[in-house]
Parts: sequence; structure tokens; C-alpha cells
Amino acid sequence: MRRVTSVLLVAGLAAAVWATAGSGARSGAAAPAGGKATTSVTISNEQGTTWTCGFNPFNANVIAFSFGPVYEPLVYVNPLESGATTPWLASAYAWSNHNRTLTFTIRSGVKWTDGTPFSAADVVFTFKMLKKYPALDLNADWSVLKSVSQNGNKVVFTFKSPAVPYFYFIADKTAIVAQHIWSKISDPVTYKDSSPVGTGAFTMSSCSPQVFKLQKNPSYWQKGLPKIDTVYYPAYTSNDPANQDLASGKAQWGSQFIPSIKSFYLSKSPDNHYWFPPTVNVSIFINLTDPILKDVAVRKAMAYAIDRNRVSQIGEYGYEPASNQTGIVTPTFSSWLDSGLAKQYAYNPAKAKSILEQAGYKLSGGVFHTPQGKPLSFTMINIGGYSDWVASAQIVQQELKAVGIQITPENLSSTTYDNDTYTGKYQLSYNGNETPGPAPYYELREILYSKASAPIGKLAPSNWERYSNPAVDKLIEQYGATTSSSTQHGIVRKLEQAMVNDVPVIPVTESVDWYQYNTKDLTGWVTPQNTYARPSAFEWPDWGVVLLHLRPKG
Repeated sequence: MRRVTSVLLVAGLAAAVWATAGSGARSGAAAPAGGKATTSVTISNEQGTTWTCGFNPFNANVIAFSFGPVYEPLVYVNPLESGATTPWLASAYAWSNHNRTLTFTIRSGVKWTDGTPFSAADVVFTFKMLKKYPALDLNADWSVLKSVSQNGNKVVFTFKSPAVPYFYFIADKTAIVAQHIWSKISDPVTYKDSSPVGTGAFTMSSCSPQVFKLQKNPSYWQKGLPKIDTVYYPAYTSNDPANQDLASGKAQWGSQFIPSIKSFYLSKSPDNHYWFPPTVNVSIFINLTDPILKDVAVRKAMAYAIDRNRVSQIGEYGYEPASNQTGIVTPTFSSWLDSGLAKQYAYNPAKAKSILEQAGYKLSGGVFHTPQGKPLSFTMINIGGYSDWVASAQIVQQELKAVGIQITPENLSSTTYDNDTYTGKYQLSYNGNETPGPAPYYELREILYSKASAPIGKLAPSNWERYSNPAVDKLIEQYGATTSSSTQHGIVRKLEQAMVNDVPVIPVTESVDWYQYNTKDLTGWVTPQNTYARPSAFEWPDWGVVLLHLRPKG
């Protein structure tokens, strides 16, 4: 599982119904030694560690293993279909009070897996618990909430100001837990939750450091679902055995990087498939407080000097497509893209040199210098453990050198890298840790909103380059106050213009959801033609939606 978004990043945000057709799993899939064959699916997703057997949905380290199949959201929001919503534990919702009030109608007939009825009181309890224990509030819901109250079978969320984009975090990214269980827990922050009781399609059957097993919930509220009985989730401490299990078909669902995937994986079986949908950008973040880098001419020259397609093909094996300067990820968000703006900053090293020359920079010894004689020489931090990032950064280094800009990569530990990036202790940062969302606004806001940043030396939730533009801040706030799709699209087009005009960051490649799947015995998988959910097994609550779609072939 690569580049799981930090909780810190999510905290920076202020703010077509899916048919329950066919679900299921692999018929006769291999069970652990001694177990009988059953309708099951096995997941291969290398974690680099064994299981702790804790499943607290408010613990950032383990939320991805229970939220979706065990715990559920109020509404499912599909990022791959422009935020299309599916009522889940809430049967309906509505905005009012100039988008300061959000009311959910809570679904009837749902039960917790211990048989206790689910109700609106559970929802209110969940959110009030997050307020009481801020460490549980992974999405910073209470940074925008004013109150949460119950009115019969409805739950009313009142916001401090219009917060339409925060619907995604309140409705989709916050798990609902049982009041009758969690109210008796003395410290929910440290609570392990080894035997989670949820409303979902599966229950936790067993767990060891090597594998945990989910079992079908026979009383699940979506009648006739799920179609599979068992989910096996082995713990892989390295990529090699995880990739071998995928290639052989021993595991049917993968979510990881496989080098030379065509020869290693696809060639092993006609039933092996993969799809890597782009979600956010991997970009060069530029410290805009640097006395040289704050000159937009330097940043524009860098943007023209980088051959994004070459970085994609060599550094990322072609798995991650080349980005464009607007920051709009395609094809995922193509409907938002200003194609004219996207054509700007096509690879043109001659133009890069021309921009620097016109801005008064002089080439000497193969490196451009400022009028004061300072070289255009910068360090670029990177995560040394990400071999693809390291390779990509080396290509960027070569291409900038060709236009007279000297780059020295620094491959750091992830801990040091995160601290230096968030506190602004860098010149350039090769970075793909933005938060994916159901629209490009979410990433653009993280890049551009000055109120989500912080002075150098202080932790910035986002906007790590320290960009500030009052007109752009106003656009971002206007987006947060409207539910009009046309208005939102118009605002995003203006944000794209700011990305092109000001070059606060340089998008290089598009980060993807890693996803492999085997169709020998299973159907119902996410495909490029059926994008009903984000397909990686580490995406929550999406992997629970995928499990509901899987069904045995035939």
C-alpha cells in the first residue's frame, strides 16, 4: 500500500444511486490449511508488517481494514464518477440554511451484527464522541461543525459557515459506530476493537498476525448481499511473495506495484487483469519563500524543461500517466479540464532557456545565474524508499540540468521528508501526498488555499509551497458555499488558470490506484467500463462496495 494520505493533510480542508446488482466471489478459492473450500476472495496487498488484530475505525493505522466491509458510512461518494452519491446508512440527505445545515434521514431496518437496532442516536453519538476525543476526528470534522443533533429519524449537522465540500468527509469518510458498545469504552482513542460490531456485510471471523478473515453477515440490511462468504486478507511483509500469489491466482485481488507487470503478471493467465486509475498528481512543490524560486520566471522555465512523458515511461514504467500544469487529473476528471490551458507548458527546453534569458539570468559554466551572480542550484527532497520516485527525480535532475538549472536530489526517510515538507524546510519537494477527492477541487484547494498553510517552521496541513493569492482564496471559499455543479466547474477553471499563470507547483505524473484482479472464478470487478468504486483494497470505505459487487461466475 503506497502513499497513504496523512491525517494532517485531511485536516487542512474546511470543508445516481448505485444499484445493488450482482456481488460475490471466487468459487472454490483456496482456504487456509485445514479449512474447507468456500466462496471466497483473497487479497494481496503488501503492508510491510504483520497484523496487530486491531480494527478501530478511528485509528489511522488500521481504519482501512474495517471501514467498508464491517463499519459503514452514511452515504457512499464515488470519486471516480465525479462524486456520485449512493444513500447508505442514511436513506436521504438535504442542504438548507444557505448550505450551513445538512440533514440526513437515517435508514430504518438496519441492525448491528449483535442484533441491536441501528438508529439516528448512533450517528449523533459517533460525532459527539469525535468532538470529545479530537484524536479520533481523523477528517477534522469538528473544524467545520458547529453542532450535531437528532430530530426523530433525522440527524442535523450545523456548520460554522457554508461547507459543501465537507459533505465528502462527513458522509463518506466517517465510520458510524454503535452507541451501546462505544459508550462503555473508557478510552476509545486506545481501544483496539479486536471484535468489531458494525452494520456491514461482513463480520470479523478470526485474526492472527499472518491473516485475518471476514465472514458473511447473514442478516445484512441489503437483502441478498453479499454473494461471497469469506474474505481472506494475508499479511505480506514484502512485495515478492505478494506479487507471486497474484501472478499464480492464489490471490485474486491485488493493490500494489508490480514491476514489468505484463511479463510478470498478465502473461501468467488470461484471467489476470489490472487497471491503474489516476486520482491525484505527483508534483514538484516549490518553496515560494526562497529568494530565487519565488521568481515566477524560474518556475515557468522549470515547467517547460521537464519532459513529463519521459518521467512517466522511465520512472513509473508507464503506469502513472504524465500530468499537465492545470493539475486536473485525466481521464478521471476530464470534464473539469480546460484543454487549452492543459496544452501550455508542453516540453520545450529552448523556451525554458529563453524565459530565463529574458528575465535577466545569465548562463555561465552550464548553469544560469541571477544578476547578482547566484546560481540556479537547488536541492530536491524525496522519499528514498520509493524507488520509482527516486528514478523519476533523477530524470527531472537530468532535464533541468540540460536547461542550466542544477538539482541535487536528497533521498530521505519518510519521517524526515514529511517533517521537512510540512514545515517548509526545503527548496524543492518531489511529492504525491495530496488527498484524493470526488472532484479536482480537493487537490487544488490543498495546493492553493493560503489559509490551510502556515509560516515556515510551522506544520502546514497543506499548501506546503506557501502560495498566497487573495483572489484564489476567495474562489475556493465560493466553491465551498455552492451546490451548483456549473458554478463549481466555473470556479475550478479559474483555479486552473492560477496554476498555469503562477506555477506554484509543477505536476509531473498522475498518482494512481494500484489494482490487479483475477476473473477466473469471479465477476463484478471494477473495470474502466464500470467505475462504481475506487478499486484498491486499501481504499475505505470503497473496498466494502467492491466486495458487495463480487459474485461467482456462472
